[in-house]
Amino acid sequence: MSGQPIFNRLALIGVGLIGSSIAHAARAQGAAGSIVATARSAATRRRVAELGFADQVVETNAAAVEGADLVIVCIPVGACGAVAAEIGPHLAPGATVSDVGSVKGAVLRDMAPHIPAGVHFVPAHPVAGTENSGPDAGFAELFVNRWCILTPPPDAEAAAVERLAAFWRLLGANVDSMPAEHHDLVLGITSHLPHLIAYTIVGTAEELAQVTRSEVLRFSAGGFRDFTRIAASDPTMWRDVFLANKDAVLEMLGRFSEDLSTLTRAIRRGDGDTLFDHFTRTRAIRRGIVEIGQDSPAPDFGRPHPELPHEPLPRPYAADD
Repeated sequence: MSGQPIFNRLALIGVGLIGSSIAHAARAQGAAGSIVATARSAATRRRVAELGFADQVVETNAAAVEGADLVIVCIPVGACGAVAAEIGPHLAPGATVSDVGSVKGAVLRDMAPHIPAGVHFVPAHPVAGTENSGPDAGFAELFVNRWCILTPPPDAEAAAVERLAAFWRLLGANVDSMPAEHHDLVLGITSHLPHLIAYTIVGTAEELAQVTRSEVLRFSAGGFRDFTRIAASDPTMWRDVFLANKDAVLEMLGRFSEDLSTLTRAIRRGDGDTLFDHFTRTRAIRRGIVEIGQDSPAPDFGRPHPELPHEPLPRPYAADD
């Protein structure tokens, strides 16, 4: 634990992957004096109490926010408005309310009307995650060197925004701010459209009559395997994301469809130059992501292979140098 806590009492509404990881990281870094958590399901609340990453587990959202100076709503974006209405009357003056949703325009629209005067509302999106969900999935290192995007409304108090930014930095994240509408456009292409494509490709493979399910599982190449990881993400969360960010997703999907048509014509016509030029440009994007430290250049994306020898395998086909 390091230094004085940034917030005295952190309330987490929802303790899936992100909520439980916030709890683990806040406790490891001493970012909050105490942590109280709640979840809709009694079974989930019992599991949180067993795991012990919260100091207190309560039954209701209203009880969770009592006396908290930071409230983070970690639930699917479609439920954020109703929860904001529920907790609004119980929020402490001067508290900060935030969220972790990957859509920000809808969150601002649905939550802001229920946040009382004197309470700071600073939506946020930690751009981090895995395909796993539930309180057992969380770990303290999830946000290290990932980005957390803040989308405060225009009238947000600068000191409150900076305090929340300091909290996320202490959890290991890089922090940036942008308008909610711009966030939704950026994430539409970098996150939402890739998930939609992954769900589609995996669904197509599952429905392909000429290929058996066992063949799909056994002969998954690296690309398809990574699509299945993305397509294993929480279905409730992603249903809400696509509905809440409909306009941006449809715009990106339209552009993608146009590009896909261009590549379809190139393949049909045997136009190798168009394919080569396109693949060269997209390869540069991957190199840029690695260069800024947002992914690993290690073979197989750094996946551990403990069963393999640690020394390099012989490569008789490689050049001497």
